[in-house]
Amino acid sequence: MAYITQIVPGASSAPGGAPASEVRRFGRVAIVHDWLVAYAGSEKVLEQIISMWPHADLFSIVDFFPEQYRGALGGKHARTSFIQHLPRARSSFRAYLPLMPLAIEQFDLSDYDLVISSSHAVAKGVLTGPHQVHVSYVHSPIRYAWDLQHQYLAEAGIRRGLKSWIARWMLHYMRIWDQRTAHGVDVFVSNSEFVARRIRKAYGCDAAVVYPAVDVERFELGTAHEDFYLVASRMVPYKRIPLVVEAFAAMPGRRLVVIGDGPDFERAKALATSNVTLLGFQADSVLIDHMQRARAFVFAAEEDFGISVVEAQACGTPVIAFGRGGAREIVVDSLDVERATGLFFREQSVASIVEALERFEARAPFDPQVCRRNAMRFTRERFRREFMSVVERAVEQGINVTYVPSASGRWRST
Repeated sequence: MAYITQIVPGASSAPGGAPASEVRRFGRVAIVHDWLVAYAGSEKVLEQIISMWPHADLFSIVDFFPEQYRGALGGKHARTSFIQHLPRARSSFRAYLPLMPLAIEQFDLSDYDLVISSSHAVAKGVLTGPHQVHVSYVHSPIRYAWDLQHQYLAEAGIRRGLKSWIARWMLHYMRIWDQRTAHGVDVFVSNSEFVARRIRKAYGCDAAVVYPAVDVERFELGTAHEDFYLVASRMVPYKRIPLVVEAFAAMPGRRLVVIGDGPDFERAKALATSNVTLLGFQADSVLIDHMQRARAFVFAAEEDFGISVVEAQACGTPVIAFGRGGAREIVVDSLDVERATGLFFREQSVASIVEALERFEARAPFDPQVCRRNAMRFTRERFRREFMSVVERAVEQGINVTYVPSASGRWRST
């Protein structure tokens, strides 16, 4: 059934000052994000969604977003949950993970017609009714509750004992909740074929694939590559930065530059040898400069997509990546020099990385122009066009809504 919104004659805007044309298409719109604490990959996708629906209301479990990046959210501050006000929420909000299903369900979205969730944890679990359309852009089902549970327990050092069993019970509960709330989503959208397969396994649902928006124009082509390799990432365990540092420690004749900070920084520093330079957190200008000059970008994570891989390719830099996850949909590993933009290694191990570096150096040079063209598949314009198409199809198959002004002057649906 077509989704029809009727505007009262003479009215030029609707709730929140939204243009009448926007209300005709979508009604009232709510955007839900898990948590706002950093300007990272999922927030860059959120930025594009907000730009498409600038008059939507924003909801999040907590909002401690860095104010210098608030413009990426259109200046919006999210409506937050009770977790925002709990002790040490700013520094330790993840400790409240067991409460997040309850928290996300307390958002009252009953006045909205279109709900768009941007979810890598609990955002897709918001409560919606049969008169609403819920489109969920899933960066990943909760990784540590599904296929990465055992890796998470190992990295946290809780594979045995009472804490381990408490964590396992909590993750079991999260899986049950996560699977149940999948029924409240009308259309799933995933950021890669890899995540679409994860959605199928976790929820039993198909997902449309819309690759994340990458600001590739910000990364200019570099053609003068120097004799060093680059890693740039948040230093969290699954990114495997210490593994790459350890591999280069075994190759003293090859230089590695590491950009990024996080929990694994000290571990990486302890493994570093004289041929490894750790720069810590750096401004974007420094990151881009190194990406343009690096001989290759090394990527050891099993990532859902891999925005940094696209950014490196936009700089004309080939990528040496772990051959699993979203990187397989970005990097072209081919013997054809007209298509090749990098190569894969098979295991997350020192030996596999060393072997990949040797193969990389034995091959003919990669063409920076080919790498750049490959990155242009992931523009913001393509994301907006494809995501809007998915949402419009979901809305067209939705419900009839008519807007009339209430006695108080506010808009309401009937």
